[in-house]
Amino acid sequence: MKYILKTNRLQLRELITSDKDELKKILSDKEAMKYYPRPFTDQEVTNWINRNIDNYTRYGFGLWAVILKQTDTFLGDCGITMQDIDGEKLPELGYHIKKGFWNQGFATEAATACIEYAYNILKIDTIYTYTKENNYASIKVAKKAGMKFLKMFCKSVMGEKVNEVLYYKKLST
Repeated sequence: MKYILKTNRLQLRELITSDKDELKKILSDKEAMKYYPRPFTDQEVTNWINRNIDNYTRYGFGLWAVILKQTDTFLGDCGITMQDIDGEKLPELGYHIKKGFWNQGFATEAATACIEYAYNILKIDTIYTYTKENNYASIKVAKKAGMKFLKMFCKSVMGEKVNEVLYYKKLST
């Protein structure tokens, strides 16, 4: 397994196909995915992992597995993907954490580490994140990671038009 970065409590590593069962606990969970049009199917979870494995080769980054160092527990995913944001291909920060670990600062810790990685290693000058306009928990993570509101836009998510809020952080001066 290829580890990418570490924080005080977390390790982020490349996703592997055997992460499917753990990632499915998030992506196929109705409550965890309530801001998506629907939870993922089994095949969509597999496709999600494969797409990120492809992104590691194509871009040198993607969403990474978030692992709790102390217990080696799989908490979710977090990282950077290239996304179509209002007609532009931009680096986007994404994160998904298992319900049992919500409200413990893990998403913010992982997101902040990914932002630092984007600036220091990838030399990205601006990073973005978007979420459904009423996903206040995700918006809170973005704000705690130092991101600011940029605009609202409409995006097709799983074939459905969704009103999204876009946050950004300028990483260079």
